[in-house]
Amino acid sequence: MPEPHPNSQPKAVCLLSGGLDSSTCLALARSQGYACFALSFDYGQRHRVELDAAARVARSLGAVRHVIAQIDLRPIGHSALTGDLAVPKGRSPQDMAHGIPVTYVPARNTIFLSFALAWAEVLEAPNIFIGVNALDYSGYPDCRPEYIEAFERMAALATKAGVEGGFRIRIHTPLIRLSKAEIVRLGHGLHLDFSLTHSCYDPDPQGRPCGQCDSCLLRRKGFDEAGIADR
Repeated sequence: MPEPHPNSQPKAVCLLSGGLDSSTCLALARSQGYACFALSFDYGQRHRVELDAAARVARSLGAVRHVIAQIDLRPIGHSALTGDLAVPKGRSPQDMAHGIPVTYVPARNTIFLSFALAWAEVLEAPNIFIGVNALDYSGYPDCRPEYIEAFERMAALATKAGVEGGFRIRIHTPLIRLSKAEIVRLGHGLHLDFSLTHSCYDPDPQGRPCGQCDSCLLRRKGFDEAGIADR
């Protein structure tokens, strides 16, 4: 059966980091019939491995277009992902559940969603997908449902499309109340090639995951609990 033409499908801007969650989110949007425009960011993060992963995933999942926006959050700093702070290693789930870790990038999702909002308005795409998760997450305040709801209300006030009634942009967060194991099972059911994705905050120079940062440990926990091998 031939693929539907993108012009006949509802459009969606999908934030894509190349990690497990955002890749599963893109796979889900595609499975639901959206013409997906993938948006990634080169924001001065510690490594470019995740951008390579995002490009692989976008190609594999048939994104209509994949854009990598160039911004630099290093002058703002105050994060282990954009500065010289050490990435925490070997933390227990209990440790991760308390406080906001130094891997939090100040206002990152607000910045990313603002770019997605701008592109969605240009594309006349009333949908934005973001793979935030409020259960197995590392304490980031911009992954919570109340934050997403507030941003969606703001989007209706801050865009020409919203003010003139052309269309209202909806922010989809299909993973927000899923455990990491449930996300792994969802991606597996969508035939997502997990080997294309990358989750580590602090890979080695060859791009191999450290296995001990919060993101690596949460990923391992998810695959173990789902009973699925992580290739």
